[in-house]
Amino acid sequence: MDAIYDCHLHTEFSADSETPVRDQLEKAISLGMKEICITDHHDYGSEFCPDDFTLDIPSYIESLRKIRDEYAGRIRLNIGIELGLQNHVGEYLHDFAKTLGKEFDFVLGSSHFVDRMDPYEREYWKHFEEKEGFRAFFEVSLKRVQNLLDTFDSYGHLDYVVRYAPHKNEFYSWNDYEPYIRPLLKLLIENGKCLECNTGGIRYGLGNTNPCADVFRLYKELGGEGITIGSDAHTPETLGIGFDYCREMLKEYGFRYYTVFHERKAEMLPL
Repeated sequence: MDAIYDCHLHTEFSADSETPVRDQLEKAISLGMKEICITDHHDYGSEFCPDDFTLDIPSYIESLRKIRDEYAGRIRLNIGIELGLQNHVGEYLHDFAKTLGKEFDFVLGSSHFVDRMDPYEREYWKHFEEKEGFRAFFEVSLKRVQNLLDTFDSYGHLDYVVRYAPHKNEFYSWNDYEPYIRPLLKLLIENGKCLECNTGGIRYGLGNTNPCADVFRLYKELGGEGITIGSDAHTPETLGIGFDYCREMLKEYGFRYYTVFHERKAEMLPL
């Protein structure tokens, strides 16, 4: 059985990682992966954040291309980006899609901020009671997907907010937020977008992926097929984490393939 390719990885180009690209590649090779995709953060319009989560795009692409050529024949390095979705910079993101977007193999669209706050930070949970914090995140996520569908290939870690809640997923039930989650999934399906199975939730002690398994069941029931898989690893130690669980969970719900992107074109591979 072939190793699943990790399509959500961070490196020294992200503000929250110090991992050299080559370290991620070497770990992937040791796990038997034939290709991976680096998806470093680009959250344009997040100047309120203490860390700079924007990329120097030309420098980033040039650096990854050089390393890609260096590793040719050993592993395929796909050049991706995790594009932070925010409606107040929608004009920039639409323009990005028309111009710079074509320079990448894969664009992962994600939501991180709500009202200029990241659920990763305690400030978010001081501002929101836990269930209201969940609701606010899903509400804004739906609005972003509605407005920014043309900017990405796959939607990342749909329930990212749960990772950092004071009680994590102890009191979380996705059904409570179905009025946001269901239409979001339908939009992805109707517009040929993928849904990411992010195994970072396992690393964060949720005992589940992001989004949780039941959301993939709903996605399948609604007609969803496109799945990308990523560990969201910021260090080599967690690259590929939870992929065996992910494979079996997706198969249980009837998925037979996952998707990788080359030059923004989807290719389905067997699970």
